[in-house]
Amino acid sequence: MYGAHDSVIIIGVGRSGMATAKVLRERGVGVVAYDDAPSERLGMQREELAALGVPLVGPQELPSAVRAATGAVVSPGVPLTHPAVRAVQAAGVAVISEIELAYTIARGPLIAVTGSKGKSTTTALIGHLLTEAGLTNRVGGNIGNPLVIEAAAAPHGAWIVAEVSSFQLESIRTFAPRISVLLNITEDHLDRYPSMEEYAEAKYRIFANQSRGDVFIGNADDAYCALLRTGKTRRVPCPAAWFGTNASDRGLRLVRLGDILVVRDRRREVPLVSVSDLRLRGTHNVANAMAAALAALHAGAPLEAVRRGLTTFAPLPHRLATVHVADGVTWIDDSKATNPAATVAALEAVDGPVILIAGGRSKKTDFRPLGHAAARRAKRVILIGEAARDIGLHIDGPPVQYARDLEEAVSAAAAAAVAGDAVLLSPGCASFDMFESAEQRGERFAVLARSTGAGGRNVAAS
Repeated sequence: MYGAHDSVIIIGVGRSGMATAKVLRERGVGVVAYDDAPSERLGMQREELAALGVPLVGPQELPSAVRAATGAVVSPGVPLTHPAVRAVQAAGVAVISEIELAYTIARGPLIAVTGSKGKSTTTALIGHLLTEAGLTNRVGGNIGNPLVIEAAAAPHGAWIVAEVSSFQLESIRTFAPRISVLLNITEDHLDRYPSMEEYAEAKYRIFANQSRGDVFIGNADDAYCALLRTGKTRRVPCPAAWFGTNASDRGLRLVRLGDILVVRDRRREVPLVSVSDLRLRGTHNVANAMAAALAALHAGAPLEAVRRGLTTFAPLPHRLATVHVADGVTWIDDSKATNPAATVAALEAVDGPVILIAGGRSKKTDFRPLGHAAARRAKRVILIGEAARDIGLHIDGPPVQYARDLEEAVSAAAAAAVAGDAVLLSPGCASFDMFESAEQRGERFAVLARSTGAGGRNVAAS
């Protein structure tokens, strides 16, 4: 897309921005990086960019950089309403996302996965299924390793499996995956989008550029996905395959019948796997497994390889992962549950009495569903972070405690837990009020959980 005569501004120097700078410089493209964070916080990025021959500029230097620019790549954490993005657009410079850049340099077909929850698990599972089938693939995107790095490294013809967020989809132009997957759309990121409808429209962009030779995979049980099946105007421009209990359309589909996942097409019905044979917890993860299986089948994976891969895939870190068991108490890290719907799903997935640790930075979502689920499933709720009081207003039933930080919350949970209980960290919120990332939050929880001693006392906190 860009060549040696271009000058590209990268807006935002997080993980995605730094990867974009590296890939563009390797291709001889002129690059300027912009970030408006305080200079003292950007020392490491400045050094790495300097080693690449990339100057890092701030708001004062931006106008001159814009005048020389022929293109711009915006990081997913930077909204399109940001003044720097607006300044670039006002100069007539096209702004694209990192996943758009990755698409232009990819030498093989893409499978793109989006949704409000379950993206990382489904993306990783698709990669696992393709590997089981002997199909070369690279996995990247919002899952943790920038897609542009994986696209650049992938051999010719290899499948590229991408987790993509609504933020990344906002700035696509030609991005057209061979297979697109929409898992679900539930309340999330309403601190960025004015309404659920606008949030849904951002998700729908995953199939916007697909054509008849591609395929869209959707969740027939999800209300916003279902709109794509019933609307008078055909939104999906390519053949669609559906999964879920309501997947009754023609063509290849995957249906849950009791404990069995069944592959159906117009001519046959083939049992795929028993739900009880999956290593993933919860109904939501059954849906993720169905989506991944359909994607792998459409990519050419044999049925037996998909069956085998579904039963050997283990949960990813920070997603309903057991991190400690002691004195009959199971400690579960679900730190990647960053919206209320994910916490609801986690509560339903965990067997037995639950002590829930939740809270963090709100995304302006409705906490009432979380409160209802906690009333049904939790024996105690311990709340932390900026949104703690807001969440607490919606919990009626189990005792509610407020803790100053995660250390105090774990100590309180250890004191209250008895044999047979599960202590579940499933925040339903972003982590940025206390931690740099959900991963850091989950890692700290695991350390604290493993330090709990007999008798319900937290050794690290005492």
